Amino acid sequence: MRAALPRWWGTLAVKAAVFITVMCCALAALLGVLVHVQVTNQTVGQARDQALQRLAQATERYEAGDALRRGAGVDPPGLPGPLRELATGGERGTMVADLEGRPTMWAAGPADGGRALAVAVDYAQQARTIDGLDRAILWSSALAIGATLLVGAFAVTRVTRRLHTTALVARRITAGDLDARVNDPRTRPRPQGPKRPNAPGRPDAPGRPSGPGHPSGPGHPSSPGRFKALARLKAPAEPNAPARPKASARPQDEVAAVAAALDSMAASLQRRLLAEQRFTADVAHELRTPLTGLHAAAELLPPGRPTELVRDRVAALRTLTEDLLEISRLDTGRERLELDTEWLGPLAERVVRASGSGTRIVVVRDVSVETDRRRLERVLGNLVANAHRHGRAPVVLTVDGPVVTVRDHGDGFPDYLVAHGPQRFRTEGGARGHGLGLTIALGQAEVLGARLEFANAPDGGAVATLYLAVD
Repeated sequence: MRAALPRWWGTLAVKAAVFITVMCCALAALLGVLVHVQVTNQTVGQARDQALQRLAQATERYEAGDALRRGAGVDPPGLPGPLRELATGGERGTMVADLEGRPTMWAAGPADGGRALAVAVDYAQQARTIDGLDRAILWSSALAIGATLLVGAFAVTRVTRRLHTTALVARRITAGDLDARVNDPRTRPRPQGPKRPNAPGRPDAPGRPSGPGHPSGPGHPSSPGRFKALARLKAPAEPNAPARPKASARPQDEVAAVAAALDSMAASLQRRLLAEQRFTADVAHELRTPLTGLHAAAELLPPGRPTELVRDRVAALRTLTEDLLEISRLDTGRERLELDTEWLGPLAERVVRASGSGTRIVVVRDVSVETDRRRLERVLGNLVANAHRHGRAPVVLTVDGPVVTVRDHGDGFPDYLVAHGPQRFRTEGGARGHGLGLTIALGQAEVLGARLEFANAPDGGAVATLYLAVD
């Protein structure tokens, strides 16, 4: 079973840092090996040439019978065995070995009697040079990797910060804040340069007389006010006039493109929702006046079954209109609370009494809350009415501290409502109604600063739970 990695391991900054570090280490190792091999070969080659040159001089002195110089001798002590065997075999060669704790370059060749003539050249300076080069390569590689990592981390952090900002704005839009925008600086056009001054003689040139009596004054067919746009399009370009600077867009990267697309989507969504809200509010307002007249006319009808049907439908239409008006007010977000201290137990009893339904009240623990009584009664009244309309008895309203629960024993809420909340004008399974009651309850709960949740009981039935804020 794979071990779970920490959350920070999956971030783009960490992955980029690991990638940059690995690539820099690989590049530094490759360059370091190449430089080390090249310099070592050059240094060893120079020391080998020097040792062979001294060996040639020692051979000449040995054959001439002269005394050998210091560092040269026949079968000297310390001569490496492989090099001795090579020299006694009749060949010349060189080898680096330690002599009395110091690195030495040996060069050996054949001498008479199966012996070896060898010279020793001090190799300590060259060895120190190679060691110093290796240390310089390591330190420079470490500094280069660190600097590259810092620069890369800074560049990646700037990108990830912009991505986090875009994600945060997307979450705010999802939560309902349609005014949220990324406003990435890279998506804004560059400012335009100063406008070219108007040339004398142009229709819109300053200082030209105009007035009611002048041929170019207001009301005249050639007035600049009427043909300003046409004059700007038709006027020929002046040969000595400077070109007007054009606004150029800033270069955009992929993050800026995503931010621009998100802002465009949010603006389009906001326009559509505002248009829908305005349409709903306008329709509701326009229906109030004719419905008032229709209600008054229905009251004048003679008693009878047709009159009852007309009055019932008029009342339903008036209720729908009032619900639409209330939803439009909630959509504007300008509702104001009228706070007061209320005990939840007596308030729940008033709601059940006003509904005229057989709802059972259970008070586990009564508590007083500071809330808007009218809005809270509206929320509980809609929940109780929805339970009786779409569920089955018994309907129970439970008060347990700041938590109020309304439960029925019907078929429960639809899956979409439990997952996404109520949606206006959406019902399923042949249910009656328009889906506005629960929408209003949810909106009023948000105004109260409460949380309204919808669920289905394990043994059947719908459960709506209201969590009120308590100081």
